[in-house]
This record gives sequence, structure tokens and C-alpha cells, in this order.
Amino acid sequence: MAQDWKEQPQELIFALDIGTRSIIGVAGQVVDERLEVLSMEKEEHGRRAMLDGQIEDIEQVAKVARRVTSRMEARLGCHLRRVCVAAAGRALRTERGRYAIDLPQVTRITSEVISQLESGAVADAETRLGEGPDAQKRSYLVGYTVSSYLLDHYPLTSLKDHNGQQLEAEVVATFLPSEVVESLYTVMETAGLEVASLTLEPIAALNAVIPSGLRLLNLVLADIGAGTSDIAICRDGAVVGYTMATVAGDEITEALMRRYLIDFATAERMKTQLDEPTVTYRDVLGLEQSVPGEEIGETLQDAARLLAQEIAQRVTGINGGAPSALFLAGGGSKLRGLRELVAQALEMDQRRVALAGNNYEISAFSKEYELNDPEYATPLGIAVSAGLGLISDSYRILLNGHTAKLFRSGTLTVLDLLMMNGYGSADLVGRTGRSLSVTVDGQRMTFHGQSAMPCTLKLNGQEAAPSALVYAGDSIEFIPAVAGASAQKTVGDLLGFDHQGGVLVNGKPARLDTVLRSGDQVLTSAPVEPEAEPVSEPEPEPALQPEAAPPSSRPAGRPVCVYLNGAALVLPAKADGSPYYLMDLLDRSGIDFDQLSGPLVLQVNGTDCPFTQELRSNDQVTIRPSNP
Repeated sequence: MAQDWKEQPQELIFALDIGTRSIIGVAGQVVDERLEVLSMEKEEHGRRAMLDGQIEDIEQVAKVARRVTSRMEARLGCHLRRVCVAAAGRALRTERGRYAIDLPQVTRITSEVISQLESGAVADAETRLGEGPDAQKRSYLVGYTVSSYLLDHYPLTSLKDHNGQQLEAEVVATFLPSEVVESLYTVMETAGLEVASLTLEPIAALNAVIPSGLRLLNLVLADIGAGTSDIAICRDGAVVGYTMATVAGDEITEALMRRYLIDFATAERMKTQLDEPTVTYRDVLGLEQSVPGEEIGETLQDAARLLAQEIAQRVTGINGGAPSALFLAGGGSKLRGLRELVAQALEMDQRRVALAGNNYEISAFSKEYELNDPEYATPLGIAVSAGLGLISDSYRILLNGHTAKLFRSGTLTVLDLLMMNGYGSADLVGRTGRSLSVTVDGQRMTFHGQSAMPCTLKLNGQEAAPSALVYAGDSIEFIPAVAGASAQKTVGDLLGFDHQGGVLVNGKPARLDTVLRSGDQVLTSAPVEPEAEPVSEPEPEPALQPEAAPPSSRPAGRPVCVYLNGAALVLPAKADGSPYYLMDLLDRSGIDFDQLSGPLVLQVNGTDCPFTQELRSNDQVTIRPSNP
């Protein structure tokens, strides 16, 4: 009885391959470093609940996943709770990123420095990703490959333990739209399952078809599903690229639908009957028809040739030419004649193009099931990847109390994990507020935005660097950085709110509370000062005629000697005879305004004053940061 079933043993690996046409389940356990498959189940979707690898009808897909799971539970005699899954390669985006580090002196290069270098390059790729038409969409980092290192402008394959000062790295980073991942998680939750492991379908299939020991060769896997053909390329021991073609098995099926006026299910059945002398079917008009199986095969040739050409184009685009060998996997790979057409499109020897399955026995076996079927590449790959620890996401890591989404293979850093879960470089570093640059009476003035509030990052309760490695069972607490406020000034902030002269902003009269924008041109006139009260006389004197300049003006053409931050400074007379203002001394203060993180202290003779304060000889001027 179901109520007597035990819980899923820790060592039992349960994987589901959520395909466009069907769901395949695999369960097994590791024996002598190979996965022994104990149970396999497959069920097709009752209707087209998925399109090109993307889940369309969450409820329908969840129902099929639940039925497959239930049958496997009955066979194994236990409840299945933890599931390993893979996201489709549909809509993968690949971007290149570069980053350089200049060390203060020649230094031995450590893993920490290399991690910072690679992280910067990934962040650059992320920035480039955000410049396209999908800039507002959230993406997850799937993984990245370093394409080149430079040390003091000299190319190297590895930087570790070398000595140098100038480092540069270029990476190829792969991203996946968040909706692909989120819909997969929602289906699993609806089916009552917890995602224990998440990888990418081409990565999983690659682990089953091309074990790591074979990857020194330039090999390609083309996994042809119903909706998409996922392609992975490896050489020199590493995976160097992924791509995807939207031409796949469904296009073959649709060619039959158009040729014989039949529905999708009938066309799917007829694809499997090419070797029969006669195939009987009922068309959409309700008429029973018969056709030789050989004719069906001929009908499929044009669609198969198009598929082969699309695969060849994608492979050469990433690989730069034909590979040493190519494996065809997935249900669509069984199409008769496709292997020969792919070899022809790539101008390869037909013996170098093979159906996947012969290498499964390196990492998986079964006493009850025949495994060497190319359709099993992805489901077996998901289970093998998790069971043999071929991907870093085969264990559980908590991020802010919830199971984190993981993709990468190999070692995993905190930064990797954060980027896989939708965080970007701005969340770690934060953005300084925008600066404000205006011109006041011909003098350019720049006010810098506030610095960002830094992020909070803890690994297992201790403060950690983004480059720290994470392991099974680790817990990460992360509070994103908060962007700094942009610089904001009004006319009154610059001139003083007691300014009584006229003000023009971009040629138009402005009030003192006018908010300024970068690029604004501010012009002022001298403030109008009240006349001194006349001395009491028996008879009032006639009013004095106004002078050309207020009493505070000094004779034109004379130099001015002031004391700036305690040091004497002689200012030569201006050619036009105009006075000096406090703003004239900004560039003489020695302050690096590009590094300024707060407001300035501006004083003349110990009194705070605006930038437009007129200077006189012997004035004591103070210009310094408020937080030195």
C-alpha cells in the first residue's frame, strides 16, 4: 500500500526529462562509479502542452509528470520527493566579456586574483547582454568559458602562479531567460516535487554521450528533440560552446501533416512506419487512405535535409568548421537517412557521424532496461550528472533560506551562484548616483552622486567575498547593494538663498528653487545691495546716484592675494577686470573631484558661503571635503 512506502532514500537519484513531446523518468543509484538504472517511465503529453522546449500549459505538463512519478513510485516502493531536472536550451544567449586588472607591482598570480578577473569579464558580458532588445528581461547565468588570458600583453593558457602586473581575460558567457527556469520550477512544485538539481539539457546530454575523458577531441553533440535541436561543442578537455536550432522533429511531423492532410498524432505515428509496405490512415476529411511506407520516407527527405543543413550551419558557426566527430541524440535523431544528410552537409566522412548510445555504458547500466537508445541521452544525462557529481548543482545550497537554482559544472563561487539566481553585478557593487554638471557664469561645476550602500554577503554566517567557493550544504545570506542617490542641486544651493540678483538658466529667468539638470547654463547678475542710511541732517540730502559697482568691488586690473587652506595664493588680475569668486579656486584646491564621495566645506573667513562668493585680498578661504 502507498501509505507503507518509505521515503526516497538519500542515495536514490530521480530525474525527469521534460521534453516537448513527452516526459521520461529515470531512477537509479550509483554502483562502482556508474549509475544503475532501476526504473524508467515515459508518457507523451496528451496535447501540445509545450512548444519548442518551452512549457506552455503548466497544469497539463505537471499532470503528466505526476503520473510518470506515480508509476515509478509503485515500482520502487517509495515516495519520490527530490527530482533532478534540466532546462531546455531554447533562447540561450551568449555574450563575450573582457576585463583587465592592473596590479600595483609585479605579483605572483593567485586563484583569488584570477577569480576576480573572470568575475569582471562575466559582469562585462552581463552588461552587454543588457544592451539588447531584451534589456529589461531577467536572465540566469548558465556558465562561462575563458577564451583567452593575457599577462603583461602575452597570451597564456593559465595565469595561476605566474608573475606579472597587467592581467586581462576574455570569456564567453551563456545566459538563459528567467521564464524558462521559473516555469520548470512551477511545474515541479505543482507535481508535488522539490528540485534537488538543475542543469541545462545540452550539458546533461553531453555528460551521457561524451564522457569527460573523450573531450580532448573536437566533438559535437546534436540533441534533436521534438521542438529544438540543442548543440554542444567540446575540445581540449572543455565545453567551448552551446547553440540551438528551432528546426527539429516537429518540422518533420508537420511535413507529413501538410502532405497527407492528417492531424499531428497521426503524423507522429506514420513517422515510425517507414519500413512497412503499406500504411493506413484517416485524413482530416474522415476518409481512410493508404500509402506505401517508402513514399512517406521520400516525403520526409526535404524536411530532413533542411534539418541537417540547419545543424551544420549552427555547428560551423560556433566551432569554426566541421568537428572531428558528431553524435546525434534525441528522438529526432532516429529519422532514417538523417545521419547521412548531416555528414553530407558538414562534408564529413559518414563514419564520423554516429547515433548516440554506444558510450552510455561508460557511466550507466541496467539489468532490466536496454539503454543504448539515442532518445535517452538527456534523461540519462540528468541522472548521471547528479549521481556522479558531474555538475555542481547535484547538491543543495540555500540562498536566503531557499534552495538556490544552480547550473555550473566544476567549482562554484558565491558570485557564480548569485548570478545564476538572477542577481547582477550592480546588486553586488551598487551604482554611484549620477553626477550633475552645470556651468555658472562660465565656470563648469560638477557635483558627484552619493556612493552606493554596499551589499551584505555572508557564507554560513560569516562575511565572505564573492570569489569564495561554496560546497554542498552551504547557506548564503545576501542583501543587494542599494544605488546611491543622484546629485541634485537648485539654483539657491549654488548661489545662496539670499542671492538678490537676477538669475538665468539656459537663457530664461529662473527662481532660486529651480532644480538644475546636467548641462544647464546659469548666468547671474551682481546682487543689488541697499544704500546705506544717510546721516541725520536738518534737511535731507538728495539721493546719491548709483555707482557702477557695489561697495565690495575692487579696482579692476589688480591682483588678489588670498589664503587657500592656510597657504598664500596670489591671483593675477583678470584681463576683463572682473572679480574672483570662490568657484575660481576649486581647481586649485588639490581635490580629486572624480573620487569625491561627499559634499564640500566652503568657507571664507570662517563663514560658510556659496560658490559665487566674491573674494577680496587677505580672505581666508577653506575648500575641503566634509569627510576627509
